[in-house]
Amino acid sequence: MNELWIRIIDKDIRERLAEYSHDLAWSGWMKYMFSKGIFNPDGTWTMPQWAVERWSMQMNTLYAELPEATKKSDLDEADKIIGIFDKE
Repeated sequence: MNELWIRIIDKDIRERLAEYSHDLAWSGWMKYMFSKGIFNPDGTWTMPQWAVERWSMQMNTLYAELPEATKKSDLDEADKIIGIFDKE
């Protein structure tokens, strides 16, 4: 992001976006993903085949080409981000 945008965006909103990105989006996804697999005795983690197939399909599909149910999930995430801009 260029410096102009950083100066324009309210510092509090930027912090809330960063907090969302870490605490809810990334960390939340990792907790969910890890809950679907198996932790092995050697400290590694194994993802189940269904998850590899599903998430591989999703990550390799453009948003416009996703099934409506999957788009709904992405729209819900977009709504959370939009909510960050509501300072009430």
